[in-house]
Amino acid sequence: MKEYNMPIEAAIEVIGGKWKCIILCHLETGKKRTNELRKLMPKITQKMLTQQLRELEADGLINRIAYDQIPPKVEYELNEYGKSMKPILDLLCAWGGNHIKKSNSNEY
Repeated sequence: MKEYNMPIEAAIEVIGGKWKCIILCHLETGKKRTNELRKLMPKITQKMLTQQLRELEADGLINRIAYDQIPPKVEYELNEYGKSMKPILDLLCAWGGNHIKKSNSNEY
């Protein structure tokens, strides 16, 4: 079991990086296929998206639903544990919006 000096270290390890919070925000509105997520995040590479989805699944925040059909169909959704991130993501979005306003008005 990994040891942390502060709880924030554990949180950052799970949701840190450029894409994980964005993926979680997109999944708040419902199940998404990989292609849908790529369209919503045009700057992410397929390799990075796959890696981030696997890590979020391994950390227990999202479910991967594979349908037994041809062609293969896979969807991702927030599970209950992932939904517990909603208040945090909402606060981050609000802070980000305020930061954008402040940056655009040069008020530092």
